[in-house]
Amino acid sequence: MKQSDIFRDNAENCLQLAERSAGQPAYNRYSRMADAWTALAKEQDWLDGEVPPVKIRVRQNLDA
Repeated sequence: MKQSDIFRDNAENCLQLAERSAGQPAYNRYSRMADAWTALAKEQDWLDGEVPPVKIRVRQNLDA
């Protein structure tokens, strides 16, 4: 299993905990944790070379 998949599993667990949380502060905390795990997963995909670092848009010259 890839490291990014483990991070996504952690994010999913946090979302489940958020749904079952008793109050708004706990819900917010678990939601922020899920966002952080998701960001880590995306960064790990980039570090592993699975996604390009930046999408480059090439502008075409219409005057040609």
